[in-house]
Amino acid sequence: MKVLAINGSPHKNGCTYTAIRLMAEQLEKEGIEVEILHVGNQIIRGCTACNSCSRSADKKCIFNDDIVNEVIEKTKEIDGIIIGSPVYYSGIAGTMKSFLDRLFYSGAHLQYKVGTALVSLRRSGGVDTFHQMNNYFNLANVITTPSHYWNVIHGSNAEEVMQDREGVQIMQTLGQKMAWLMKSLEYSREHVALPQIEKRVWTNFIR
Repeated sequence: MKVLAINGSPHKNGCTYTAIRLMAEQLEKEGIEVEILHVGNQIIRGCTACNSCSRSADKKCIFNDDIVNEVIEKTKEIDGIIIGSPVYYSGIAGTMKSFLDRLFYSGAHLQYKVGTALVSLRRSGGVDTFHQMNNYFNLANVITTPSHYWNVIHGSNAEEVMQDREGVQIMQTLGQKMAWLMKSLEYSREHVALPQIEKRVWTNFIR
């Protein structure tokens, strides 16, 4: 089994990466491979709502000059995904937001796979950002990992993050629960059929 973890921070080995590694260590103990992909330091343009992805056979984004289509291809082979972001102005970091918009609007293969969002921050805005990230999972039919608190960890650097004992426990518990959920879903697929995804009905409020 494999999990793809997306580090949406501009800092490769900072707070968000540290939180992801805390989860990854628990997943790896359960024999699950974790690939961490750093996207927060890249140049990624935002979605233009051109809808080319919905009309193309491979469901990929029309912009092919960054990492988004590569990640869409990777989602074919994974069983779970972690998306992590620092908090910028009580929201998702800008590059990560552009990446998520295009990944989830295009043809990411994430339906009924397991997802976890996590957030790192110095002080405030963590819950707002966490909720924003979970919106992507909800609309993509991703099954979210349960927790005992919001998936938020505090610190201004990697060393301070490790001093947030509650946050560290949250990340470690998430890793354990994500492994359990992935294995449970793998077992259930032999016995229970997945729900059918119906063609979406669109209603505009202004006609």
